[in-house]
Order: sequence, then structure tokens, then C-alpha cells
Amino acid sequence: MSSADLIAVADRLYAEPAATFTPRRDQEAKACADKELAARIKALKKPSMAAWAVNLLVRRESEQIDQVLAIAESLRAAAASMDGEELRALTRQRRQLTAALTSSARDLVRLEGIRLTTAVADQVEGMLTAAMLDPRAAEVVRSGLVVTAFTSTGLSELDVSAVCAVPEVAGHVATAVEPAPPTLHVVPDDGIRLEVARDRVSEAELAAAGAREELEHQLARVRNLNARRLQLQGEIEELRRTLAGLEDDVESLDDELEEADESAEVAQGAVEEAEADLAGARKDLDRLGG
Repeated sequence: MSSADLIAVADRLYAEPAATFTPRRDQEAKACADKELAARIKALKKPSMAAWAVNLLVRRESEQIDQVLAIAESLRAAAASMDGEELRALTRQRRQLTAALTSSARDLVRLEGIRLTTAVADQVEGMLTAAMLDPRAAEVVRSGLVVTAFTSTGLSELDVSAVCAVPEVAGHVATAVEPAPPTLHVVPDDGIRLEVARDRVSEAELAAAGAREELEHQLARVRNLNARRLQLQGEIEELRRTLAGLEDDVESLDDELEEADESAEVAQGAVEEAEADLAGARKDLDRLGG
């Protein structure tokens, strides 16, 4: 058995719709005459929803993926000589590219009758970002054999065996697949149909769990925002009470100021009268020669 044989089988299997992966894998393993290869085929893991979306994307939009990863390689090479502002612009460009690819993945998955939750879409974008930052991650994504979501910054070595169906994937590029035109489908036998039904239930359970998780996240956000709003309202009321007290203090001070102004005017008149009396007394003293 060679790794190439396993990769060839895996390339076909990971191009399957999510619901039919398990029965098709088991069929491939059963039909394989090489016992060692059959065991490795049987051990191939079903991809998570995010991994399946990425595998679908790299097969249906292979040219777009190639272009983006080529740009990413150029950006990585240029990053070493960039200053802070240029690096920030580079980061923005990466985000724009990964956001566009994630949107494409959403559209492709929707055509398969599945809706990606926000959490799963974030995982897809995380893998695409990793592929732009890390050449090893780019190789894994481009293989189309991803089994679980992952992230990477390129600063530490990616554990390929944990995220890729076939660790010996170096150099493999997923076979591009064009969207199939609508056709009449052959009804599978009861065994496969049962497996497909079970797999769909599993996918629906995962989707429902993801939706519940997203709902809980949003409800928690609502609770936190309501609590913060109540806190701010309390602070506003406290400030209003403080302001009202200060306004009362200002009014009291205005009254005192008016009284003080009147008293100062009276005192000023008394000073002027006393100074006039003093001046007259001095004149009288001077006339008396004293």
C-alpha cells in the first residue's frame, strides 16, 4: 500500500456531500482488496461541518483559492520589509480576501441545502486565514482533505496529523469539481439509504446544536447588554440627582450673593460716610492748631 493510493481514495471521499461520506467510505473500504489500505480507508474521519465547507470550497472554487494563496505567498514575502502602516494595510487586505472566500463557502454550502451557523462560518474563516499566514496550513487546506477546524499564525508548526485525513499530504491538490447539473438520482439500496438517513440526522443534530449554541451566545449578549443598560440608567439617575442638588446649591448661592451685594452696598455707604466725618474732624483739628 502506498500513501498515493490512500490519497486517491480520500480525494474522492472528501468530495462527497456531508450526508453520504460515511456510507461511501465504508463501501470503499469493503471493496478494497488490500487489507492495510482498507483499514486506513475505514479509519478516515468524517469531516466536521466547517472542514467539509472548506473541502467543498477548494474543489468548486479551485482557481479562486489558487489566486488567493498565491497573493498570500507574495504578501508573506513582502511583510518582512514593511513598516507598521503597511503591515496594517496588509492585514486589512488579508481580512478582505478571507471574508470573500468565506462568503463563497456559505453560498456553496447553501446550494447543498445546508446553512452555516455564524460559529461554523467563523471556523471556516479561521482556516482560510491560517492558510494565508502559514504555508503548511495552506497545503492542508489546498489538499481538500481537512477533517476538523484549526487555526495557525505560522509561528508554530501545525499538527497536520490532527487536522488532515492523510498526514502524508504534501504536494497534493484537491481535484477540482464542477457543480453537477440537476439529474435524476438512482435511489440507493436500503442499507445505504439507512446510512444516509442516519448521517443526515447526525448533521441535523450538529446543525441544531450549533444553532442552539449561537442562540445561547446571543441571549447571553442580550442579557449582558440589558444589565449594562440598567447600570448606565442608574448612573444617569444618580447624575441627575447630583445635578439637581447642584442646581439647588446654585440657587441658594444666588440668594446669598444678592444679600451679600446689598450688604456690601450698605457697608460701602458707611465707609464713605465715616471717611467724610474723618476728613471733617481733621480739618477742625488743623484750624485749632492741634
